[in-house]
Amino acid sequence: MKEKSLDVAGQIVGGQVAKILVRQKSGKKLEIGDILVSEEDGSYLILQVYNLLYGSQIPKTTHELLAGLRLEGFGTDLEFMEPKLRNYVLAEVKAIANVSNNGTEIQVKIPKILPSFFQTIRPIQKDDLTFLTQPTNPVYIGKVRSGSKIIDVDVFLPSSEIFPHHILIPATTGRGKSNLVRIMLWSLLNLESTGALVLDPHNEYYETNGKGLKSHPNANKRLAYYTPNPKNGAKSLVINLRSIKPDHFMGIVNFTDAQWDAIRLYHSQFGENWLEEIVLQTPIQGSTVPLRTFGVLRRKFYLALGIEERNGEIHCRNNTFSGGSKGESTIDDIVKFLEEGKVVIADTSRLSDAAELIIGSIVAGTILEKYQYYKTTGELESMPVITIIVEEAPRVLGIDVLEEGDNIYSTIAREGRKFKIGLTAITQVVSLIPKTILANMNTKIILGNEMSTERSAIISSASQDLSEDDRTIASLDKGEAIISSIFTKFAIPIQVPMFEDFIKDKSVDEKKSKKIVIG
Repeated sequence: MKEKSLDVAGQIVGGQVAKILVRQKSGKKLEIGDILVSEEDGSYLILQVYNLLYGSQIPKTTHELLAGLRLEGFGTDLEFMEPKLRNYVLAEVKAIANVSNNGTEIQVKIPKILPSFFQTIRPIQKDDLTFLTQPTNPVYIGKVRSGSKIIDVDVFLPSSEIFPHHILIPATTGRGKSNLVRIMLWSLLNLESTGALVLDPHNEYYETNGKGLKSHPNANKRLAYYTPNPKNGAKSLVINLRSIKPDHFMGIVNFTDAQWDAIRLYHSQFGENWLEEIVLQTPIQGSTVPLRTFGVLRRKFYLALGIEERNGEIHCRNNTFSGGSKGESTIDDIVKFLEEGKVVIADTSRLSDAAELIIGSIVAGTILEKYQYYKTTGELESMPVITIIVEEAPRVLGIDVLEEGDNIYSTIAREGRKFKIGLTAITQVVSLIPKTILANMNTKIILGNEMSTERSAIISSASQDLSEDDRTIASLDKGEAIISSIFTKFAIPIQVPMFEDFIKDKSVDEKKSKKIVIG
């Protein structure tokens, strides 16, 4: 074990397994989230601060008396005897990893022991984290964070494992969810092992104020951008109505039993033209579908997709859904890009929520069917992993939504792992998602959340024990996060870089690399 510099931050004075008490050394400033190390016998425990409190050898009543004397102007020069010894800060810490070296490899285990009584502890150093190595097919997330201090250790997660096992990114507004996703997608553009479909309701991933994923060196060959108004190499987001099946509306648009009966009747009668024929109100001989049902269905299709009948023809107010021959190959092209391990961004900023989710439903349903087929033929192993990135996930995974029945998103959340397809669900309100779905999301990148009920839902479904981290999660600032995953040795606190700074640094590194090669 490499000898570390002596920088004592405190000393263990008592406690129990999940609540070790550390007295802070005078002149040091421990903070919530700080990572500390206790070394002994060739191994070390990694500890984390989750609470701070005052300690004193002077009775509480004496403190109150002296404070009153000062406040009321009596004896302003009063001082405690030996203030550094009699008054101090106590930190409640928990052991999060036990690290040892048997001479051939570093082993990281879940702690099952207490550090020695009266053992001194020190701040963690870069050399303490050499076991955080870069995996195969790495996705960069950020750097290790100790409290608010950044440790120069990069944190990567294996894309081929985290994405089919699903990812949850919970946080309140303004804590950096979209920034984190941009950072992750930047890594995916370097890989051929993972494809991603990004439903982008704010049009913020491809290009934001001149900066975005389009700036990536591999953007031309690894990134496809679909938008209703394409320019500068973007592709047209036009979906042919014949691509839509009745099941694509499940869990997205509510229909009554009578309306579902009419939809199934038209689907069986007209096949892939069913939707157009309903909008055109084409009669079916012997049908008993009342005109009122037609009227409601046409109104719901207009609200969801923006389609309506004018003079016997189908028109779409946002030009995204089309009859005739337009957009016939769009879904096939997107699926082909995903099968090639590319990142596909669909700009849905001008569409209704329902239209956005229906587009995602069509693509997700198509790719799931293909991957299910590949599994029967033995081709699945050679295909890339695919993730579907959905913002405001309760829209399709909410408890009230799933009471109406499963949709393609919940199906993937429960079964997609078997077919190398996963969800990346972004949400502010975790408590609206069923526990069975949360339990299947084996990686959670937790950003700041000030709502107690949401923190409870996050903590109860985390892959590691975060029962003492309620205050820690509430105190997370913008860009600060905790990774809880079955693919990490412990819950890792990280700092996610700002995307603009990140790509600027990447540009500088690439220029340096080119200069070295040329030289």
